[in-house]
Amino acid sequence: MNFETVIGLEVHAQLKTVSKVFCGCSTEFGAAPNKNICPVCTGQPGVLPVLNKKAVEYLVKTGLALNCSINPRSIFARKQYFYPDLPKNYQISQYELPLAEKGYLDIVAGGRNKRVGITRIHLEEDAGKLLHAIGSRELDYSLVDLNRTGVPLMEIVSEPEMSSPEEAYEYLSSLKSILEYLEVSDCDMEEGKFRCDANVSIRPAGQKELGTKAELKNMNSLSGVRDALAFEITRQIEVVSGGGKIAQETRLWDADKKESRSMRSKEEAHDYRYFPEPDLVPLELSGDYISAIRQTLPELPEKRKERFVRDFALSDYDAGVLTGDKALADYFEAALNKASQNIPKDTASKQLANWAINDLQGRLNSSGKTINDTPVSPENLAGLVTLIANGTISGKIAKTVFEEMFAAGNSPEDIVKEKGLIQISDESAIAKLCEEAMSENPKAVEQYRAGKTQAIGSLVGAVMKKSRGQANPQLVNKVLKEKLS
Repeated sequence: MNFETVIGLEVHAQLKTVSKVFCGCSTEFGAAPNKNICPVCTGQPGVLPVLNKKAVEYLVKTGLALNCSINPRSIFARKQYFYPDLPKNYQISQYELPLAEKGYLDIVAGGRNKRVGITRIHLEEDAGKLLHAIGSRELDYSLVDLNRTGVPLMEIVSEPEMSSPEEAYEYLSSLKSILEYLEVSDCDMEEGKFRCDANVSIRPAGQKELGTKAELKNMNSLSGVRDALAFEITRQIEVVSGGGKIAQETRLWDADKKESRSMRSKEEAHDYRYFPEPDLVPLELSGDYISAIRQTLPELPEKRKERFVRDFALSDYDAGVLTGDKALADYFEAALNKASQNIPKDTASKQLANWAINDLQGRLNSSGKTINDTPVSPENLAGLVTLIANGTISGKIAKTVFEEMFAAGNSPEDIVKEKGLIQISDESAIAKLCEEAMSENPKAVEQYRAGKTQAIGSLVGAVMKKSRGQANPQLVNKVLKEKLS
């Protein structure tokens, strides 16, 4: 039997506010346990929540960017459940009337365009965190850190319209990029600021009715979501093909073992016993308020990509990589503005894209750093490209200079001057090196003159070796061809 997959994603993104959603406590990450708490976020008797205006603004901004309808009236609800790090035994959330709903996000997966519907975006408070201390059986215990309790979250719920792990990966990548461009969330998955739960089911191909779904949790990277979905799809197909039934449950993803395991049977929405939050009046937004926020929307990734292709003559691939990360795109534009003061913009853009995507990102990844931590400033990368374009150094020498720049953060001009790496472009000096290389490699000369033109490569290599990589390679080729003829 052939099966098709149905995937829906629930994303929780921590909003980038200074204070929590219903009190004035700091949202600082990494503070000492239980430092950033007060009677409101710890649920003490007699306290009242006060809504954070900036959190509302950020959610509306996100809803507009994701093509949602913004509801002029929304209400908060109490979502009842017990957990040790939820001091009130309920979470203030939104249920019947969320702030935003009925949006969509366009993605490209497997070379095909797809529109994924967004059911709703609502505002809620985060729970705390349990710290587990595992020792001998007598010493096993857990501690509760309530710093995260009350940090504002927006939950973005997609329609169950994705059909492969690749589509889910592209959806999450695009969504994360948009939130970063909006500057409403840091989206740091390692710090739990961008979390995803995935609902996945299978059904016989062509069947309209949805199959029984399992919910996947504990995925701390985009690739982890993709891997977990791939495993779960295979698991469900094997269960059904073997005559079994899929249990509706929550499963935890084990990234080390590359497998999921059952955590608990899945709770339905009515199990939470939602009811309107009595301490908060309905939230009403005017049309002018929503319009004012719409005016603040920045250039989003897809539009920026189109501009990079149109204005900078970049390929779709290069423009997509650069604009997929706001910080990288900002870095690239800063470097291009500097370089284009001295060399043609088309030349600068293509060279900078190549260096930023391949060399810089490669070194950052291998060093465990991000573009925000780079020791190579945009101005210095622009300087390197300028030195190549005006013939001061060769591409090969540039690799050496770049490594020095990455190691010490020095300017390329200082490195070239200090190490004497200026490219040799004097034709008479290169002619002498070519004559020496031909004299020492008679077999290559004979092969070239016999019609094996690729033999010139070994002669070029010999000249470059003699010049310690400083000879202008284009000039070397020109002089060698003249002498060999």
